[in-house]
Amino acid sequence: MMRRIVPVVCVLCASLSLASLASAQAVRLSLKEAETRAIETHPQIRAGHYNALASGEVAREAKSAFFPTVFASFTGAGAQDGTRIAAGGLNNPTILDRLAAGFSASQLLTDFGRTNNLVQGQLLRADAQEQDVATRTAEVRLQVDSAYYSALGAEAVLKVAQQTVEARQLVADQVETLAASGLKSSLDASFAKVNLSQAKLLLVQARNDVQAAFARLTAAIGSMQTSVYELEDEPLPPPPPDDGALLVAQAIRDRPEVATRQLSQRAASKFAAAERALWFPAISAVGAAGFTPFHQVGLTDRYSALGVNVTLPLTNGNLYSARHSEAAFRAQAEQEALRDVETQITRDVTVAWLSARTAFEKVDLTNQLLTQANDALELAQARYTLGLSSIVELTQAQLNKTEAEIEGIRTRYEYQTRSATLGFQLGALK
Repeated sequence: MMRRIVPVVCVLCASLSLASLASAQAVRLSLKEAETRAIETHPQIRAGHYNALASGEVAREAKSAFFPTVFASFTGAGAQDGTRIAAGGLNNPTILDRLAAGFSASQLLTDFGRTNNLVQGQLLRADAQEQDVATRTAEVRLQVDSAYYSALGAEAVLKVAQQTVEARQLVADQVETLAASGLKSSLDASFAKVNLSQAKLLLVQARNDVQAAFARLTAAIGSMQTSVYELEDEPLPPPPPDDGALLVAQAIRDRPEVATRQLSQRAASKFAAAERALWFPAISAVGAAGFTPFHQVGLTDRYSALGVNVTLPLTNGNLYSARHSEAAFRAQAEQEALRDVETQITRDVTVAWLSARTAFEKVDLTNQLLTQANDALELAQARYTLGLSSIVELTQAQLNKTEAEIEGIRTRYEYQTRSATLGFQLGALK
């Protein structure tokens, strides 16, 4: 007997030491802290921020046309007497010996709204990119919430598996002792061992599920190094509302995807207006000034000039017409894309709302199922102890209780996940 007890004690001591070591290395983490870490470090959100910054620079690029352009030039030239450029152009200029330095500047006066429409369109696209960051943030928060609740559920199932192994180990030991005394049959002992083996298989799978859940949680946070967390349980959210139509209206108002499409459609309309303005003239003021310390006889030491340049397109093979038509069609496509997004959101909100309501109803039903399974197990244990039933009835009652406990855990965290999904669909996770 002592030979059997000593290994068991050693195993228990080793398990306790490993458990204490794991708990010492575990990192306390609440759901709010997990979301905050993900928002700060997740590469998807950081990439979205950089894309938004790049879109802002594109708007600055378009706005630069409103400001004057100034160039500094330094030129020196020498040529043979009587030399002229005689090929390569319609003009026939004389090359003058000189060494000169100066500045040239140009300032757009008006292009009849083309540049303004381009700037407004790019600003709208930059705003749309900001909404894309909000969309990415909501998606990451949903991933974190789902992974967090999955990890909580896996840990709860692991505890149930451990308790199940302990309870079935106790029954197996009792039945084996009674069988050795001739009070129970060897068949009962075999059934008890089979039941214990099933519980151990459940325990092995539960441990694997916990490690996998922590890996998914770490990835959802945006970290590459898997950690062991000491998670804090979250209370059940309130039940979903009874009216789904109000939720659809809220989602269309608050979802960043809708705002992104709206801004993109307005930007496309601005670009179409800018392409239409290509047919209008562009008027610019130009000027140049400088000095020539070395020059050919007949030139002055300084030079300056001012002028106005008017560019008016006459014909270009319908290029501008095609560009305007293309931009107008793309604006209409953006309008249809907006309608499509609204349709999809209506569907997704309705499905998420129904799923959340169903999960909430299942929470109460699984609680009732667990209560009934506990009562049935107590009765089965009492009947088996009194010899009024077989081991099959007891093992079935144990199995029913384990399944009821696991189903209750899954239902609880499924409802929390469904509630988070519903919040995402409503635009509440931005």
